[in-house]
Amino acid sequence: MSNKPIQPQRPERRGVMFVVSSPSGAGKTTLTRRMLSEMAGVELSVSATTRKRRPDETEGKHYYFKTREEFEELIKNDELLEWAEVFGNYYGTPRGEVERLQRKGTDVLFDVDWQGARVLKQVMPGDVVSVFILPPSIAELKSRLEGRPGATPANVKERLSGAGPDIKRWGEYDFVLINDDVETAYDELCAILITERLDRRKPSQGARVDKLLFDAEHLELLF
Repeated sequence: MSNKPIQPQRPERRGVMFVVSSPSGAGKTTLTRRMLSEMAGVELSVSATTRKRRPDETEGKHYYFKTREEFEELIKNDELLEWAEVFGNYYGTPRGEVERLQRKGTDVLFDVDWQGARVLKQVMPGDVVSVFILPPSIAELKSRLEGRPGATPANVKERLSGAGPDIKRWGEYDFVLINDDVETAYDELCAILITERLDRRKPSQGARVDKLLFDAEHLELLF
């Protein structure tokens, strides 16, 4: 029987569920799309929705566009991690793709509202890191909403009326960013994810330390 010491196994890193929310118009989409294009190891959790597709959106890239009947079938079959109805449309997170990405060590970015964030924390409490993005002021938020393509006074007012209830949920998040400068906010958002990747409480980090200690205590295996 061999007396060779047994080396500790190093499990694959499990991806973080990186949940980002904000009141409509606070800059969440701008920041998260940039993160996806510039930061390695991050993929978007593509939500399903019943809202109409915008001209610059692609099926399967930005959303999976569903009829209400199709969406309700997903709910019935428990194929969504979370779902909510917002401004008269359903939004939800397909379960299978998220779990596949996490298993291969990819961080999954979620662009969801506070209701979705709350449910994800309940369903996957050990995996979720949540960030809430705020505008510097309501006046600035109004200006940003008015600058959106196709904005009308009615829908600007509707979205502004929802900002207060959204902002009240800020305390449910792990981190809060104020997006008064997009470059600063982007750097802070990336820093949060990098910090989470290095968190000593993550099982994969503990496994790395175990491997280092094993090698330090069995130097003969290196020569």
